[in-house]
Formats: sequence, structure tokens, C-alpha cells
Amino acid sequence: MSRLAPKGARISVLYPAEEIAGRVRALAADIVRAIGPEPLVVPILKGSFIFAADLLRALHEAGAEPDMDFITLSSYGKGTRSLGEVTIVRDTEAAIAGRDVLIVDDILESGRTLAFAKDLMAARGAQRVMTCVLLDKPGKLAVDAKADFVGFECPDRFVVGYGMDVAHAYRQLPFVGYIER
Repeated sequence: MSRLAPKGARISVLYPAEEIAGRVRALAADIVRAIGPEPLVVPILKGSFIFAADLLRALHEAGAEPDMDFITLSSYGKGTRSLGEVTIVRDTEAAIAGRDVLIVDDILESGRTLAFAKDLMAARGAQRVMTCVLLDKPGKLAVDAKADFVGFECPDRFVVGYGMDVAHAYRQLPFVGYIER
């Protein structure tokens, strides 16, 4: 399926909104079983914000009462390729020590961002750190990183929508897709 996206680009849909919604509910049930009902959920902004919001509501429906804080990390700048170095743009404010932390990210590709966030939470004394990504793009890892919970396996395309962008465009799309060339 293809749709015309803002700014005139054609977007091919990989995962429609309905499929994402069902997968998010299933992830939430798995997370509650694995980590318990009171995790500290830490989405990595900006790309995961829509996924994290839907996941938080689904966690509530699954019986959890999570706390939430945010961290903004950057490894892309304004381009489409990782720069190879992760920087903290905005840090968490919540106490991490002794807590079960669930890091939420949009996509596991190079693994740098997820590994950085996981190591950071562990260094701050988290009791347990687990990770959840909407998309796993196998074969692209630059570091040893594996998500505990994965929504979908992603083909080797630059994806947009459902919070993910290219140069800050297309985040608002209700599906995950890629720009046709």
C-alpha cells in the first residue's frame, strides 16, 4: 500500500496503524509478565514518543502502574546515518537506583543508542534494565545490543512515521513506512 505523505513524497506502508496497535497490546502483556506492574518507563526521545505513549496506555490496560521519565539521545543529527557517537541532549530526572527500568526506543539498528541508555541506567544503580523497541533491523548492529521486547523485524529501509522521521518530517504518520525513491 502506498500513500501520499506531506511534502509530496510517496510513502509505502510497512506496518499499518491497526497492526501496530495489536502488537503494542501484546508487548505490554509480555512486559508486565516479565518486569512486573511498576516499572520506570524511559522512552528515548524523539523517535519513540508515539510508540511510548501507546505502550504506556497498553501497560495500564494490562494492569501495570508504570512511572515515566524521558531521555533525549542523539546519534543522527539531521541526517539519515548514525554519526557513531551518542550524546545526551536531555537527561532523566527520576531516581534510577533500585528501580526496574524499561527503556523504550523506536528502532534497534546500530545498537549504539540502546546500549548507551542501558549502560547509563545500570551505572545509575537500576535494579534491572530491560529494553523494548518497536522495530529491530537485523544485520546492522555496530555494538552488542539486543532488545528484550521487539514489535516487528524491519527490512533494510529507512523508515518514517509513528514518531520516526527524516530531517524532522513525517513523525505524525499513523503507520510505519518508507519513502519511495
